[in-house]
Amino acid sequence: MLVQQQKMILSPYMKIYELVVPKDNILRKIKELVDFDFIYDELIDKYSLDNGRNAIPPIRMFKYLLLKIIYDLSDEDVVERSKYDMSFKYFLDMAP
Repeated sequence: MLVQQQKMILSPYMKIYELVVPKDNILRKIKELVDFDFIYDELIDKYSLDNGRNAIPPIRMFKYLLLKIIYDLSDEDVVERSKYDMSFKYFLDMAP
């Protein structure tokens, strides 16, 4: 089931990214320049809208793929790095 999730602040510490992730970071620039909402429109007919569990947000999955390509990482490496790399967390809209 694909449900477009609204942006919500998951942590009161989200503003720490402004201090930790440099303004010239490539992931910050990509996030500011690209509107990833087109992914929902592309995938809407691939999911059942009224059956099954909620899907992992497709935008996050797409961003994981981008990180794999940009940094030449394996699946395991990109997931592991997203646990501690603040620029990855910022790009993926994860709480710090």
